[in-house]
Amino acid sequence: MIELVNVTLSFGAQKILESASLRIGEGEFVYIIGETGIGKSTFLRLLYMDVFPESGSVRVGGFDSEHLSESQIPYLRRTLGVVFQDYRLLEDRNVYENVAFTLHVTGIKASLIRERVMAGLAEVGLTSKEKAMPGELSGGEKQRVAIARALVNKPALLLADEPTGNLDPQASREVLAIFDRINRKGTGVILATHDYELLKSRPARTIRIHKRTFMEITS
Repeated sequence: MIELVNVTLSFGAQKILESASLRIGEGEFVYIIGETGIGKSTFLRLLYMDVFPESGSVRVGGFDSEHLSESQIPYLRRTLGVVFQDYRLLEDRNVYENVAFTLHVTGIKASLIRERVMAGLAEVGLTSKEKAMPGELSGGEKQRVAIARALVNKPALLLADEPTGNLDPQASREVLAIFDRINRKGTGVILATHDYELLKSRPARTIRIHKRTFMEITS
């Protein structure tokens, strides 16, 4: 599913990765950990090819950073779902419209949109909130809307960048339970976090970014 081979990447004078390699199999649940600013978000950006390595290659599914044209990037991203810490909801649209938006963008048939949206909201337990505006939701509910939005294209892989960073402990547990359930249905999950309580609640393969490379953490 994912392979990084001898990847080097810098931002300005800061080197994020240097000759770093990593393999993640299809359907795995993997935590990416490390201190703030170490490159967890950048690693995820490499996977959805928002940034590219200076050297080495990033392979996600059938896409390879060394041979990827700009026109292919949207097709790569349709195989992924991405969830951010800050939700990134459209404040002038209700829950249903926020989740449906990504389907309109990707050109899904109108006859399938409601079915997909309601299935996504059911997955995160928010069917009763379809007409609510983002300002009427708690932080945990906003994140669950964001997860539903990430799921409606039926991605093979879900990327989550500090998804519990703005949530209280109870909402964090609820969100983690959703990721766990999604993974058990076959979708891969890569979750970048500095919240080590999550690792205790749902143990899984854990990769630490340290000294510009990847370190496997064993329990």
